[in-house]
Amino acid sequence: MTLADFSQSIAVLRPTLRSFTYHFTSDREESQDLVQDTILKALLYRDKFRDDTNLKGWLFTIMRNTYINNYRKAQRAKTSHDDSKELYFLNTEDTHTFNRPEESMEFKEVWRNMNSIKDEFLIPFKMHTTGYKYHEIAKHLSIPIGTVKNRIFHARKEIQKKLVGYH
Repeated sequence: MTLADFSQSIAVLRPTLRSFTYHFTSDREESQDLVQDTILKALLYRDKFRDDTNLKGWLFTIMRNTYINNYRKAQRAKTSHDDSKELYFLNTEDTHTFNRPEESMEFKEVWRNMNSIKDEFLIPFKMHTTGYKYHEIAKHLSIPIGTVKNRIFHARKEIQKKLVGYH
């Protein structure tokens, strides 16, 4: 396949690629960037494409891998490292909510309201908020996974009802 034929085939698939981006993102600009990155990589790595390969599938694979790599890169960028002298940022005062009296009172109020709901709902809710997965909670409590999800949902609703006028 000549470069002109290859480019034309990609141009024909551009609308299909654009619609496929919505599997990954609903943001219009991010979608356009993903299509452009995919086409750019396809053109750069044209020599890797074999004529007996499905071009659309090849482009979708490039797009999926590009999205995953960009996502991982963004996640790594959120991680911070303190390279300052004497770890300045790690040793600065914590201004988290529990260090201020008014926020501490709010936290205690939320906790009190949370603890006032039935244990039937509270136990799965607390397990879920501390990091247990639904299937782990179901196994630990010997109940179906649907029941776990239902109880967590009802726990949230109960807590929300109790905190309606509180902000």
